[in-house]
Amino acid sequence: MLVTQVILKPLVTEKSTYVAAELNRVGFKVDPRANKTQIKQAVEELYKVRVLGVSTQNRKGQLRRNRFGYWRTASTKRAFVKVHPDDKIELF
Repeated sequence: MLVTQVILKPLVTEKSTYVAAELNRVGFKVDPRANKTQIKQAVEELYKVRVLGVSTQNRKGQLRRNRFGYWRTASTKRAFVKVHPDDKIELF
């Protein structure tokens, strides 16, 4: 899998920006087929930082409803990457 296919987009929320500033962890939406090793290599290659650890979450899609019936939103995978204290990822 290519590096640009592993990392889909960074997570930019209030909580993720706080965690990035305080704990030096950055969140990404990643391909559901990617494993922790592939995610680590992709972040190191794209952002030129040293990765200390990767935590992943598989998030189940939500059940939605309108007047025509029910459907389920897509499931996603998130990865939170702990970066070496000397390195920093600037998303903005």
